[in-house]
Amino acid sequence: MNAPVDFSAIKARQMTAWASGDYAVIGTTLQLVGEQLAEACDLRCDERVLDVAAGNGNATLAAARRGCAVTSTDYVAALLERGAERAHAERLQVSFLPADVEALPFADASFDAVLSTFGVMFAPDHAKSAAEMARVCRPGGRIGLANWTPEGFIGQLFKTLGKHVPPPAGVQPPSLWGVESHLKTLFGDRAAAIEATPRQFNFRYRSAAHFIEVFRTWYGPVHKAFASLPPEGAAALERDLTELLNHLNRAGPDSLVVPSDYLEIVVTRR
Repeated sequence: MNAPVDFSAIKARQMTAWASGDYAVIGTTLQLVGEQLAEACDLRCDERVLDVAAGNGNATLAAARRGCAVTSTDYVAALLERGAERAHAERLQVSFLPADVEALPFADASFDAVLSTFGVMFAPDHAKSAAEMARVCRPGGRIGLANWTPEGFIGQLFKTLGKHVPPPAGVQPPSLWGVESHLKTLFGDRAAAIEATPRQFNFRYRSAAHFIEVFRTWYGPVHKAFASLPPEGAAALERDLTELLNHLNRAGPDSLVVPSDYLEIVVTRR
């Protein structure tokens, strides 16, 4: 029989990875996704909004800009500090609280909307994460998500990383959150409706080498992957990432523009 998955150990390693580098360097480039998600969820002034696995706060800021009462959570406190800096700069009132999406410290039906942009999808226990988001969302409220798809660029990037640094055994791929059928399974009878809209985000860098340099320095999973490999292994990973980037680049030889598919989801709570 297969041994049970040790989610606590996996989560501890994930926290170390996401705390390495500085995700905010990457995260700020994705702000457009948070704005679009806030509109898709039709957020209203004074609604209570929770951002889970918030990172440096893209959905947090988008909701706060629309007059919502926002609580921003992540299990990496350093990332919340970056979100707090951004909120302070814009004079937005936001509550920041370290919290794990798999064990949210809030009462049932505490929020009108629960959001996550490229965050909850990386929590190891998919079912528990979905159950917790649904639990704290009131009936008739919305759960808004932006999740990378398996076939899109970021899905392929993680598959490339996995060839060189195998993921933990027994853990479902994060990109499954970008598959509508998986979301229907996760939310089940808790959902009155699920609307899924395919979207693209364009990564814009000078070149494949520039992208790899930035992600290798600042993006936790890529940073940790390179750090864990011997020199020849790191060189092989760099070659594979370069090949992937150049294959998907639509900007020609003088720049890098790589479209990455993601799924924008709005779950209406039953």
